[in-house]
Amino acid sequence: MKRERLGSRLGFILLSAGCAIGCGNVWKFPWLAGQNGGAGFVLLYILCIILIGLPVMTMELALGRAAQASPVKIYQKLEHQGQKWHLHGYLSLFGNICLMSFYTTVAGWMIYYFYGFLVGRGSTLTFDAMLSSAPVNVGFMALVVIVGFFVVSFDLQGGLERVTKYIMAALLVIMLILAVRSFTLSGAAEGLSFYLVPDISKISGKTIVAAMNQAFFTLSLGIGSMAIFGSYLGKDHSLMGEAFNIAALDTFVAIVAGLILFPACFTYDLEVGAGPGLLFTTMATVFNHMDGGRWWGTLFFLFMVFAAMSSVFAVFENILACARELTGWGRRKGSVVCGIVLFATSLTTALGYNVWSGFTPFAAGTSVLDIWDFIVNMNLLPIGCIIYALFCCTRFGWGWEKFVAEANAGSGLKVKAWMKPLFQYVIPAAVLFLYIYGLVTFAWR
Repeated sequence: MKRERLGSRLGFILLSAGCAIGCGNVWKFPWLAGQNGGAGFVLLYILCIILIGLPVMTMELALGRAAQASPVKIYQKLEHQGQKWHLHGYLSLFGNICLMSFYTTVAGWMIYYFYGFLVGRGSTLTFDAMLSSAPVNVGFMALVVIVGFFVVSFDLQGGLERVTKYIMAALLVIMLILAVRSFTLSGAAEGLSFYLVPDISKISGKTIVAAMNQAFFTLSLGIGSMAIFGSYLGKDHSLMGEAFNIAALDTFVAIVAGLILFPACFTYDLEVGAGPGLLFTTMATVFNHMDGGRWWGTLFFLFMVFAAMSSVFAVFENILACARELTGWGRRKGSVVCGIVLFATSLTTALGYNVWSGFTPFAAGTSVLDIWDFIVNMNLLPIGCIIYALFCCTRFGWGWEKFVAEANAGSGLKVKAWMKPLFQYVIPAAVLFLYIYGLVTFAWR
């Protein structure tokens, strides 16, 4: 099967950033910041992006470009005979499926709120009422799955790359307009202080774990989501430079999402630690009390839809690429089969707040979504990042010299020799420590 190519470097950056930019930035990042003390969490998040996220993304892109394959086939092409690193390739495919098994429902929530404001029903929208409706959750989740696999069923340049360019351009314009509008609210100063001025007393071990896991989640690291786009990339540019561009754009969107949200929270005296419903409850309240709120709300949730769908398209492409390399299917057949599988697994989340609302897998108030999130965010992402570091930087895997040669091919930022201890020892040790700490302190019941 001939390897497809992206049409331009801009297409690669926007597509990879689109994979990273999504609900993790505009839905999860603000409510995690709200629950973890605001600016202290933001500071730790940025440090995790720089010190851990950027190196791991460079490794993941290098694996994909060197192997010219999807995550399920990367290790077979790079590992030594008899090694078992390739088992992580199958774990990566499983991780992408788990991720989309709750992400599609959350993306459906974005579309539901966008539609509600567009038709003038913003004042009647409530987060709890939406969750309790099985038809709403299943119907909008199904729409996300259908649209997502329809787009990736076309060839890479004509489908995914073209659509993502338009979505990302619109997303950036809309979010800047919303941020400027948010700065004019009466509580902007107080909200920005909470969000941008760190209070060290609010930082704890759990805050550090949350910041690290969020860095992995928002950059889509550890389960091959970036490796697939590395496999579509030529050798004109070095990979640390490309990773920097993606991480910078991703972090910019996350920070601006908070700039939109927290001034609104403090203006209307809304709880910043409200959790997953923060975005929907807060912003619906804001727009319902604002002049022209219907149209500002429509614009805001259109931004949310664009952010969510950019990640859906990218991860669906990864799942489809894995399925095609395992079976030899074409894009159309693979899209249909993968769409059916994803719809079935996503039903668990869509029904988790209504039909199966009595099921609380962890602490009170948790749902099926929390199981998927626990598998992906708390386990597969950090474990995957440790595996990448060990495989790329030790003689038991691909090896430091081969990794550096691949990562540094082309013009741009280079991996330096002095970075080897950071990549080989510091990153896996730090991630392993925080991973174990996170499990020990997790609210099981």
